[in-house]
Amino acid sequence: MSLDSSQFSAGDLVRVRRREDILHTLDGQGRLESMPFMPEMLAYCGQTFRVTKRAHKTCDFVTQTGGRALPHAVHLEGLRCNGLAHGGCQAQCTFFWKDAWLEPAASQAVPTPAPVAAGCSEAELQAATLAEGSTEAVPVYVCQATLLPEYTQPLSPWNPKQYIEDFRSGNVTSLAPFISRAAYRRFDSLVNLGVGLGRPLRWIYNQVQRLRGSSNLYPVSPGRVPPGVATPTRALHLQPGELVRVKDHAAILETLDQASKNRGMTFSAEMVPYCGGTYRVRDRVSRIINEKNGRMLEMKSECLILETAICRAQFNRRMIFCPRATYAYWREIWLERVGPAPAAPPAHSADATAN
Repeated sequence: MSLDSSQFSAGDLVRVRRREDILHTLDGQGRLESMPFMPEMLAYCGQTFRVTKRAHKTCDFVTQTGGRALPHAVHLEGLRCNGLAHGGCQAQCTFFWKDAWLEPAASQAVPTPAPVAAGCSEAELQAATLAEGSTEAVPVYVCQATLLPEYTQPLSPWNPKQYIEDFRSGNVTSLAPFISRAAYRRFDSLVNLGVGLGRPLRWIYNQVQRLRGSSNLYPVSPGRVPPGVATPTRALHLQPGELVRVKDHAAILETLDQASKNRGMTFSAEMVPYCGGTYRVRDRVSRIINEKNGRMLEMKSECLILETAICRAQFNRRMIFCPRATYAYWREIWLERVGPAPAAPPAHSADATAN
């Protein structure tokens, strides 16, 4: 399929239009070309931001169909959903911004976009965060993540136009990362050919990594916890702002089952490049919206997200250079605290409380 480019490129400064102008572009469900404008995005109206990536393609967590083409949209630097209008979801997803909601920052005039329908009120925008028939007891949420298949179209990994667009947009600025990703994809296809090459090729990959001074093993490696044995757990009680070191890849494999999961949470290939690195805890996560059904998923045990530890779309078999930059989820057993634990707040005595 053809890729309809955004008028904006990576690095451009843009201004988010006034809220009344944006509301005029939306239908009664708060959507433009089936993409919802979410209440959490209203806070940024009238402000100036830099385009980080053109969102001409993205990944699909709803139907697991691989890459999806998305016309006339970008991601803006640092802008992620705080979940306040969606039950306190803590996924911190990157927003998609349609061109119609933005204008060049250098523009002096503030033109009003032509409405595509009767427009949408802020009350209707808020109401549109819940699916029709949703109940207070079992809310079903609607957001850009849950509706992604409705405003995108399938994109074959063999469509060369997407890679041309990666360069034209400024998302990718040199050939080196493209060559390395393409080489890995070819190597991985041989590993998974099913003719007995997998084990020796993974061994070769690991030896080359050691020669390069890296302790990371083949990105798609099965865990080492035997079938039927519970994966281990560890509580560090890490808090936002603390520094942590991600354990070596081999150590993390000791905590994973054959499906590369620890108590149901996957350690993905995209997390491997962060092994051995030091990062700051961004937040603890205990509840996220299940993108497949829109229902809030309450985690049995909290996980963490780390600053800058995002998906780089290096190893995905059906999508490379996806610009969505989703945060990875980390079990505490995969991490080590850097420095002493923060001091616990002083306990208050009964006498002190009485005073």
